[in-house]
Amino acid sequence: MSSTKPIRRVAIIGTGVIGASWAALFLANGLEVVATDIAPNAEPALKRFVEAAWPALKRLGLAPGASQSKLTFTADPLAAVKGADLVQENGPERIDFKKKLYGQLDEALPPDVIITSSSSGLTMSEIQSGCGAHPERCVIGLPFNPPYLMPLVEIVGGAKTSEETIQRVTDFYTAMGKKPVRLHKELPGHVANRLQSALSREVYYLVAEGVVSAADADTALSWGPGLRWGVMGSLLLNHLGGGEGGIEHFFQQFTGPMTAWWKVLGQPELTPEVQKKLIDSVHSEVGSRSIDELAAERDEMLLGLIELRARVENAPATSNKAVA
Repeated sequence: MSSTKPIRRVAIIGTGVIGASWAALFLANGLEVVATDIAPNAEPALKRFVEAAWPALKRLGLAPGASQSKLTFTADPLAAVKGADLVQENGPERIDFKKKLYGQLDEALPPDVIITSSSSGLTMSEIQSGCGAHPERCVIGLPFNPPYLMPLVEIVGGAKTSEETIQRVTDFYTAMGKKPVRLHKELPGHVANRLQSALSREVYYLVAEGVVSAADADTALSWGPGLRWGVMGSLLLNHLGGGEGGIEHFFQQFTGPMTAWWKVLGQPELTPEVQKKLIDSVHSEVGSRSIDELAAERDEMLLGLIELRARVENAPATSNKAVA
């Protein structure tokens, strides 16, 4: 496959939360979107989602030509992908389903059409084994929820994915305002979900053991390290934590205590009893707030942080020299 063809038309397969969010993002970037899903009432649900997401996307900045009217829907997957320049697949996490689907897409699509998957649990090597002709154009493009707001996308090739495909899809997602991360090895859960799972394991342990309530665990995270993680990643913060000596001094000072903590981290078993304790503690934290209210609160703060980071990253460099 060799192509510099611009991507103007995207097919979305599966319009649940992730697929609908991708659709909203692509529309906001001025693309044509054809979506497909066999679920009952999928089309009106998708259009409601896009309409609800539009004010946030407008606030972040719509591309020229961005319009909800560029969204069309069909229940026929092969009709949806006809004429598409890229396919974003968001189907069930079942390898038998995906292998069959990718075989059908591989037969139906020209070789220069990229097929990306939002799969978080399956490897592309498994998925693309269903393609008999052009497995090299298949790649994982895993977003972080909700994709229309969260910039992260993890790009993972399979054993047969070409470097050209990796580069094309990286350029595409970057043009959509995403922050791509390239994984050089396939791992279950990829990167962000593994990081999240490692932290969640310790949170579950601390609450289950009665060390803290769910509310206090969430406060410790969101007003402690989580507040910093919204600005810089863990390793860069380690570099700052080392003071003038940077990351080198950080390891000199903290390797001993840090590795000692690793040895006593929790290994909770999510038994029904532990789950009930966690659930009860979370509901106590939530109180009378609805899921929609919590989501709106989350999204408003995410928008503010994204806007702030964009202003800082796009600001002209300033000199540290004192003005005479």
